[in-house]
Amino acid sequence: MPEPEPFQLPQRTLDPDLAIRPGDELVRRGPRMDFVLRPVPTRSHQTIIREVVVHPGAVLILAVHPDGRMVFIRNRRHTVGAELWELPAGTLGTGEDPAACAARELTEETGFVAGTITPLGWFYTSPGVLTEKMYAFVATDLTPGPQALEDNELIRVVALDRRAVEKLILENELVDAKTLATLLRYWMTKR
Repeated sequence: MPEPEPFQLPQRTLDPDLAIRPGDELVRRGPRMDFVLRPVPTRSHQTIIREVVVHPGAVLILAVHPDGRMVFIRNRRHTVGAELWELPAGTLGTGEDPAACAARELTEETGFVAGTITPLGWFYTSPGVLTEKMYAFVATDLTPGPQALEDNELIRVVALDRRAVEKLILENELVDAKTLATLLRYWMTKR
């Protein structure tokens, strides 16, 4: 039986425009995402090959206490060898509703259960190399509880007010782009 074409494999993303395309060469099908070589036409009618990470999408959660303090995590990231200031986030499961994923990830990473989860929009995290579409949410009416971390996660939870967050940004201590983008969108909606 012949191997299926990469675009015929089960797709993991909710957005069909971000899935593996006809003409893509599958380099590796990972547990959560796919790595492909994609032919891209140029203005001069040539075709070049670009490396693309086909990602299922993700969520990010800005959890806000009644006094305005925001729930941040200190997350150990092996990719950059550092502990980063971030908002809780996580990868969508195949076919998973983003709001359900946001509720799950908030509880897993922080222990908080949100009474209300409100969409805040979406954005691409790094469209030059990957298809990740990040869905942002605001979580309120928080009830504390235990974290349910994965074995490889080293996460500490910290609540910060806006002044402390702005200081971290200005001192280049908060450098996670998805967190910065979500804070910007949130603060713009609060003007």
